[in-house]
Amino acid sequence: MVLRKLSKRDITTKLKAMQEFGTMCKEREAEIVKGVLPYWPRIYCKISIDHDRRVREATQQSFEQLILKVKKHLAPYLKSIMGYWLIAQCDTYSPAASAAKVAFEKAFPSSKQPEALAFCKDEILNVLQDHLLKETPDTLSDPQTVPEEEREAKFFRILTCSLLALKKLLSMLPKKEMDSLEEKLTSLLSQNKFWKYSKHSIPQVRSAFFELASAFCQYLPELVKTEAPRVCPAVLLSIDDSDAVVCPALWEAVLYAIATIEDCWSHVNAKKGVLPKLWAVLREGGRGLATVIYPNLLPFISKVPPGIAEPKLEFFRTFFSSIIQGLSSERAIASPSESSAIITAFMECLRFAVLQEVAEEDGQRQIHQMLIYDQLIPLTDAVVKEPRLQNGPLFYQIAETLGSWEAKAELSNHDGTDQVFHKLLSDFWDHLLKMCVLHIDTLDADEKSLLAISGMLEILHNPKSATKSNNRKSLKIRFTDEGEPERNTENGKLTEVRSRDSEMQADLHHSSVLRKGPLENLVCNLAELSIVYVNIQKSEQHLKFLSALLNSFSSNRVFQVLLEQGNDASSAQAEPQKGIKARRESPSVEFLYMNLIPWLKEDWRKDTQCLVDILYSVLNCCNSNDERKIILDDLTKMDLKWIIFLQIIQKACSSTTKLSLVSDWLKGDTLGERLVMLAEDLCHLGLKPVAASSESSSSERWTLLSLVFSQHIKNESLIGEAFVERIIDKLQAALSKAKDLSEAGNTEPSVSFICDVASSFFSSVKGCLLMPSSEDLLLTIFQLCAQRQDATHLTDLLVCKLKHTWMSGVNSLVCQLRSMQKQSAFLHKSALWVKTQIQSSSLDVKSLQVLISAVSDLLSKLMEAEGPTGYLVGTYVEHVTPNKMEWGRLRESLSTEWMHKPLLEGRLSMNCEPLGSCVELCGTTKLPGHLCTSALLSKMVLLVLENGLFFINNHLVSLVAELLYSLQWIEELESPPHLLLEYLCMLEEMHITYEKFSTLSNNTASLQQTIFDRSEEHGRLWSLTMAKVIRVENTVSCEMKQLFKTTEGFLPLTEGKLHTLQCLSPFLIEEEKKELVFHCVAKLMTCTQTELSSTDGAFGCLSILNSCLNDRSIDCDHLLPGILKIIMSWKNDNEESFLFSCSLKETSARLLGFNIEMIRYLPLLLKYSTAPLADNEWDFIMCSMLAWLETTSENHSLYRVPLVQIFACVSCDLASALSAYFEAAAPETTENLPVNLISEWKEFFSEGIHNLLLPLLVKVTGETKNASEGSFQNSVLTSLGEALTYISKDQLLNHKLPAKFVAGQKTNLPDKLQTLLNTLCPLLLFRARPVQISVYSMLYKLMPELPKFDDEDLKSYGDEEEELALSPPAALMAVLATQELLLENILECIPVGEFAVIQPLSDEFCLVLGYLLTWKLTLAFFKAASSQLRVLYSQYLRRTKSLNKLLYHLFRLMPENPVFSGPASEGPNKDTKTFFTEELRLDVKGTGVLSSQIPHLACSVYHITLKDLPAMVRLWWNSCEKRVFNVVDKFTSKYVSSVLSSQEISSVQTSTQLFNGMTVKARSAAREVIATYSVDDIFIELIIQLPSNYPLGSITVESGKRVGVAVQQWRNWMLQLSTYLTHQNGSIMEGLSLWKNNVDKRFEGIEDCMICFSVIHGSNYSLPKKACRTCKKKFHSACLYKWFTSSNKSTCPLCRETFF
Repeated sequence: MVLRKLSKRDITTKLKAMQEFGTMCKEREAEIVKGVLPYWPRIYCKISIDHDRRVREATQQSFEQLILKVKKHLAPYLKSIMGYWLIAQCDTYSPAASAAKVAFEKAFPSSKQPEALAFCKDEILNVLQDHLLKETPDTLSDPQTVPEEEREAKFFRILTCSLLALKKLLSMLPKKEMDSLEEKLTSLLSQNKFWKYSKHSIPQVRSAFFELASAFCQYLPELVKTEAPRVCPAVLLSIDDSDAVVCPALWEAVLYAIATIEDCWSHVNAKKGVLPKLWAVLREGGRGLATVIYPNLLPFISKVPPGIAEPKLEFFRTFFSSIIQGLSSERAIASPSESSAIITAFMECLRFAVLQEVAEEDGQRQIHQMLIYDQLIPLTDAVVKEPRLQNGPLFYQIAETLGSWEAKAELSNHDGTDQVFHKLLSDFWDHLLKMCVLHIDTLDADEKSLLAISGMLEILHNPKSATKSNNRKSLKIRFTDEGEPERNTENGKLTEVRSRDSEMQADLHHSSVLRKGPLENLVCNLAELSIVYVNIQKSEQHLKFLSALLNSFSSNRVFQVLLEQGNDASSAQAEPQKGIKARRESPSVEFLYMNLIPWLKEDWRKDTQCLVDILYSVLNCCNSNDERKIILDDLTKMDLKWIIFLQIIQKACSSTTKLSLVSDWLKGDTLGERLVMLAEDLCHLGLKPVAASSESSSSERWTLLSLVFSQHIKNESLIGEAFVERIIDKLQAALSKAKDLSEAGNTEPSVSFICDVASSFFSSVKGCLLMPSSEDLLLTIFQLCAQRQDATHLTDLLVCKLKHTWMSGVNSLVCQLRSMQKQSAFLHKSALWVKTQIQSSSLDVKSLQVLISAVSDLLSKLMEAEGPTGYLVGTYVEHVTPNKMEWGRLRESLSTEWMHKPLLEGRLSMNCEPLGSCVELCGTTKLPGHLCTSALLSKMVLLVLENGLFFINNHLVSLVAELLYSLQWIEELESPPHLLLEYLCMLEEMHITYEKFSTLSNNTASLQQTIFDRSEEHGRLWSLTMAKVIRVENTVSCEMKQLFKTTEGFLPLTEGKLHTLQCLSPFLIEEEKKELVFHCVAKLMTCTQTELSSTDGAFGCLSILNSCLNDRSIDCDHLLPGILKIIMSWKNDNEESFLFSCSLKETSARLLGFNIEMIRYLPLLLKYSTAPLADNEWDFIMCSMLAWLETTSENHSLYRVPLVQIFACVSCDLASALSAYFEAAAPETTENLPVNLISEWKEFFSEGIHNLLLPLLVKVTGETKNASEGSFQNSVLTSLGEALTYISKDQLLNHKLPAKFVAGQKTNLPDKLQTLLNTLCPLLLFRARPVQISVYSMLYKLMPELPKFDDEDLKSYGDEEEELALSPPAALMAVLATQELLLENILECIPVGEFAVIQPLSDEFCLVLGYLLTWKLTLAFFKAASSQLRVLYSQYLRRTKSLNKLLYHLFRLMPENPVFSGPASEGPNKDTKTFFTEELRLDVKGTGVLSSQIPHLACSVYHITLKDLPAMVRLWWNSCEKRVFNVVDKFTSKYVSSVLSSQEISSVQTSTQLFNGMTVKARSAAREVIATYSVDDIFIELIIQLPSNYPLGSITVESGKRVGVAVQQWRNWMLQLSTYLTHQNGSIMEGLSLWKNNVDKRFEGIEDCMICFSVIHGSNYSLPKKACRTCKKKFHSACLYKWFTSSNKSTCPLCRETFF
């Protein structure tokens, strides 16, 4: 099967089959695989030359598997396979070729391979000859199926492979087989077709042909010689083939041909056929193949016979000129490798040409002159001019060539060769000088050319030291002496012997006289020329050239020349220097004083590098170091630019020879003092405003400082140690000033530079940080990094730099401390500084964050550098940690505002005014010290723990305790300012959490114990912290329980113990709670009068009792009335202790505390006591309650006192508890109550409560315009509001509030009611949620009472012509108008349909809440009105556009997905709960989730609006723009329509309204209502269908059966019903009732109005009354009004007479 698949045409099939075949060969038994062998040759021969390369590769891989399996059994089939196998090994796709080679090697070891080929050679040759001579594209592939392109590609590939296979065969066959092969090949070589391949159009074929030609020359030279007439033209005439594929093979063939065939030139016309082609190639720079072609030129010209190269002069001129021309081509210049190859070939050939012997003397001289003058010098000139060639190998080659010539010139031969070479050299130097002068003797000399000349001279001077531009393998040619041209040509090998450039011949002679003299003359000439230009023309490039020259040739002779030339020019301005006479003996020093120093002083000079180089050349010529030091000190004292010194030192650091010249000066005092002064100047400069121009110069000076600091040679600083110390002092002083400067920006460059200097100093100098000055510098830098950028005015980049600097400093410091065992001043000072920072309460969150991260970095660095000992880290943490006293002070500085919440919630009880700072937190911008300290230390300790160092466990517990204390303080604040919330976020981000501590350290038990001990000692916030820890850990330890297990543990009660027990009580089990309660009751029974209000007396026990009873988890009802009796006994004995109806101005905190606990106890008694109370007990409770309320009411001015405020709250809560008790009392409870109790409650006590509380609400809200949720007022308002929600409608109507009226207010309400509205409505604007909700609940009770007062008006409106409007209650509308204005500002920027998130309890929250509550009241009022009044009210709303505004706002306030996330719905199959399906409960105490209150309320208002004002909403919806229209439609259909439809249908089903003569039924599944009307013999059935987007879409009315009604009349009635249902703001039942009245009136004989064709008007429900005097028809007044205004006429619609 597999073999059959191999013959398929599809490539993928073949490929898979071949892979499968390979796998089978691998896996099957050898015997089975052998069965394939007879078929394999045919398949292999076909598929191994397949067009697809993957198939070919797979074939060879499978063949390998086959060979490995069958081994020697392949032998019988070898002959039929081998030809194709050899072709496969030469495949142009290399993976396939290598796979075939691998298979071949697996089949035959390398020693056997030649034999195998010899065995099959005839068959191989047959295959190859067939391919080369017989096959065509059409015979190799089927023309029917294979496209022409593919056929040709395959043919050319096989042609290439066959040529290469023949070459491979030649190279691998044993020598002895060659003779037999010759006969076979003769027939091939006699074929013209074979030789045509040298001109084939495909480069691969040509390349393979030339490779084969080389092989013929190599292995069958005799055969080639016989075929020379064909070989030579084929090879030599192709010499200009410029294809990159062909070229390497071609040149190999050319060289083999001219070396093998002696008479090869006789078969071609060299002068016409070969050389012109070669010149063309050379002139074009090798056409991009220079690296291939040019290395072959020397062997080639060496083989050109004399006859062809005649005349030699012309031959060489053409040859070299062509090369130079080729070098100038853009392609050659652009490629360094190409240009190098060309230059190298040129120089090799030049040396060869020089050595050529010429018959006559003059001829040789002419050739030499031509080579130097016309070739070498122009080439050098070209290279000097072209920057891209300057780094090439030419100058090295020239140096090498000169070396060989000089060697020959020094050998005194009898044949006068030395003279020839002497002459050659002198020609060269003369022409070189002329060329250089041409370049230099011009004002605008090219700088790069000058650089090239100086570089060349340096190479000529010293080829070895001049570093080679590229580390080429330098190839060298050795020329055979002319006498024995064939000495090296055994076996046709070429005369090219290349040896490694191990030793340059020229180096042996570079100092020879022959080189030194001419070179020095050349240099002197050029130097002389240059200095003229420098002095006279101020030429910069000549100066650079001069400096480069002097660098290589710093000899006194050169300086002497310069002096002579320079003095002529500048003798007039030479300054007479002191002591110059003494220095006259040295020309170099004289040159320094005469020329160099004046140059250095010139201000206009930008680049002084070259002058510094000249300075080093001068120093090089000096005799001793002392002389050099004197010169340099002189320079230092002069007022030279700093950059000069910078460059001197930089050059010294980069080279040891230069350093040795200046080392004495560097260590000397002159330079040291100058540098100290420099540092001082720089630091002052950096702190002053700076001009931009001077910045660059200051940066050079900073670089200089940095350099002398950080460069260390052999562990010594460049300058003296004392100076280093002094400079650091200056830097530190400057940084400290930069810290205090407030103008941002000016300090930046200075700080940046100091950073760079310090950084390189710290990181590169050993032992630098043991100097006190450098520790101070490190501290200053650390402080700059640990402060906020606002304070330091540094940029991010600078801070980054500073951080890097101090980190590297700390690293060095720790390493030094480790080796020296010393204390570090830096660590101690920085710790103290950090400590003062965190305790100062001057940090905000960002500053704290910066400080923490800086300290963390410091600790991490210390731990990383110090290793596991942790000694430094430990002491650092010690230093930063406050002691006990300091912790106490930090805790005291925390504001006591936190107490309000726990006191109010009864978690803590107090009978003294809270001490400590009572700072208002609202406006604070700085964090309290306690928070900063606990955060920073916690982070430090966490870091240490994370690194596995546990030596700080003793700090750990108290630290974590303090952190928890801080967090508890924030948690207890009612509305923590934004600053503290930011602080909490920061702790989260930095992972400073209790969880992290408990995972890292395992001593939570000791932490709990510590906090418990502190709670027992101090109480208050520590107790709350303890409760928090218990809640997290979920365990109460035995030590805690000891507090109440024994009387001794329990008594005496202190504030600490009291608070601890109060906070413990929720975590105790029932038994333990009972124990605690018994202790308390026992103590209460024995209390004396004096102990009533003390912590260790009744107050304390009541407090604990209340805490235990708070969550109903113990069963001690029998004790409760007993406690009440004890309280009553106290009242009888000591009524002053009870604060009844009195002023609290002078009352002590202890008494207040005691009363608060008693009042707290009474609601608990009502809630949990099951035993009935006696008459006198009820009297006590009721009377006490009223008396306490009177106290509350009288003392409203003292509410800012915390305990008075709590007293007021608990009094109101008691009133609420009693109201709730009586409101919810079940009949079985009332039976057990005393007889007259409920009536007394209703008539007297309840009345009393509200007569006190309603005026109190008005008073308190009048005094404070705005009570934010966190202020103390708010808690009173919450309790007060809660109590007022129990007020009844009658009590409201009989209120005792002072009269309040508004001028110009239209109203029909009685005065008392109007006063109530005017007083309460504005409170909907009050910025406190409890007030808004309690006012809403009171007003809601009044709303149904109000519309009836407008009924009187309705009668008087009778027949007005225009559309009438009537305002809902004016007080309410005034509030609404105010709210609309404010709300517009907040919401107008939010697109309709996008959900606006409102922050709970913000001002916006109160505003939106008030607005929505006002609308709920308005809608309640609307619902209570009759349908006629509704028309007037809705007309008013339409005019004021209030409803439209409401709807727009609602679509910003309702969430896109109004899912209700309350308690889970009962039963699995309940539908999803939404804000539309769930009732909204608004409690004053706000038990619900505040964030969902506004969205839920908005949904509730939308629901009521749709239900009660459907027509108006429909009108609004139809007028909306398209986007809003779609949003409203989609939302309503999805969430509201289904709810409303089902409510509407069920209201029809449950309706008790009875119609005379009409029955109404509803079908909820189909959303249909069916009305059947019958009178006399008429019967009508109407079907009302609700739309899916009810009530937005229009309701459709369809007809059912009808009997006895005309079609026209019937249509009119259906239209009327449809109109009523669409345009009246009411339910379906109301619409039907209206329609029935209409039909009834029709039957009673009242005629339709002829404008609307209806008896009853659709919106104002009036009858047609206005009659036309002419035709006597009656019309509705509203219809007429509309008719007249729209037609602009006053004629009767029917008779067209004027209507009077």
